[in-house]
Amino acid sequence: MASDLLTRAEQNRATALAGLDPKSQDSLGQFFTPARAAVLLASMPQLPDAGQIRVLDPGAGSGMLSAALVARVLNDRSNLAVHVVAVERDETLLPQLRDTLDACATAGSGRVTYELVTDDFITASTGTRPDERLGGFDLVIQNPPYGKLAASAPARAAVRETQVDAPNLYAAFLALGAAALRPNGQLVAITPRSFCNGPYFGAFRAYLLRQISLDRVHIFESRSTVFADTGVLQENVIFSGTRGGGRDTVLLSASNGHEDKSTERRVRYSEVVHASDPHQFIRIASKDEDTEVAERMLSLPDTLASLGITASTGRVVDFRSRDSLLYQAVTEAAPLVYPGNLRQGLVTWPRELRKPQWFRPASERDAKLLLPEGWYCVIKRFSAKEERRRIVAAVWSPDQTPGPVAFENHLNVLHLNGTGLDREIAFGLSMWLNSSLVEKFFRSFSGHTQVNATDLRTMRFPDAGSLHHLGLVSPHPLSGQEEIDMTVEKVISKIDVVA
Repeated sequence: MASDLLTRAEQNRATALAGLDPKSQDSLGQFFTPARAAVLLASMPQLPDAGQIRVLDPGAGSGMLSAALVARVLNDRSNLAVHVVAVERDETLLPQLRDTLDACATAGSGRVTYELVTDDFITASTGTRPDERLGGFDLVIQNPPYGKLAASAPARAAVRETQVDAPNLYAAFLALGAAALRPNGQLVAITPRSFCNGPYFGAFRAYLLRQISLDRVHIFESRSTVFADTGVLQENVIFSGTRGGGRDTVLLSASNGHEDKSTERRVRYSEVVHASDPHQFIRIASKDEDTEVAERMLSLPDTLASLGITASTGRVVDFRSRDSLLYQAVTEAAPLVYPGNLRQGLVTWPRELRKPQWFRPASERDAKLLLPEGWYCVIKRFSAKEERRRIVAAVWSPDQTPGPVAFENHLNVLHLNGTGLDREIAFGLSMWLNSSLVEKFFRSFSGHTQVNATDLRTMRFPDAGSLHHLGLVSPHPLSGQEEIDMTVEKVISKIDVVA
């Protein structure tokens, strides 16, 4: 009977997905959960043996998550009843959603009841008179909508009234879902992994981790399989947490897609969320190798701040300085460096790119965008989702041309309070950042392809002497990855680690 229920729910999902208007789907952030992924979500919460549980499915779509949870209860808990509250604002989905919920009730033979709330979940959960039906739940299970919330958006302002700033629809749904739990209630969700680190979700992440303690985190090593029939290329994570739960251990698991066998390991809670980390990054070391990499990185003695080095985004936002951008060299024009200029650890300039290569300030404001002549280490801020590397670093050499230089906003720049670095330190930083150790560490805790200046500031680095030595032995251009890693390993193996 449970398998028939999932088959019915999957049929309704396919029908609902086929009937979506693309524009409406994009604005509402609708990406429906496939059956296999829904079963994985439904397997995560700890269920009582008997009694009744109240379950909230916000943004229920066609009802797949509710169906997967009910199917698990019917298979595994013969004395447990379920009451589902499904919330959905898109009225075009109601026929499929109601049919799925009716199938749940029929399969449950009196053990399964439901309530369908046709409303916007954010609106119904906030304001002066929030819907009383949307509180006190034993379990919230959700695949929230994906999409940004502008700072001025009414929905963002409404969520902010509940003492949390949610810059994204899925963050708003998670925050309100956590608030809807009773003490010891559980939250299970599938979302993009991007909230786990970085400054953009910092306030939200701190709020969420105050509301719930993580019980399990599952990552997918492939970006393309979970929502394959929706065309979504996203790095997803499934996590479960308990309101007021313990913070002893977390079960970490990983699989290529939702149909593949998982690898699992249980780790200390402090390995996932470091108590001393002011940013409250969620570090998902799903393999022993990830933990070893993290331990080696975190044992290093310095940060950029302790080295006296500043990380900033490039100052030139090209569309704001169009009158200063040039494709041909002219008098008093400075080099303009884009990500496309980074090649094998060096900034190759000028290059034949579809980007201007010179910058002549057209105003006093534009003149302030230049950095003085000097050595700089620059890092790409963005990479393609399937690109081999996330962190790509290179050195700007003033030997190419004397005078000031301009760096475009898609780069991070390492400098000494607005001036150039020591030559060997610049090359040492580039070699270090291009190593496999740094790349593996960054991928283990970062769920997005952007490398923020904040990410660089929070990372650990070798001491100045080791960086200087790396710079002395660094080939120009950089050699192959194996040679880089061997050189870096020889140097950092001699570093006195932090106790």
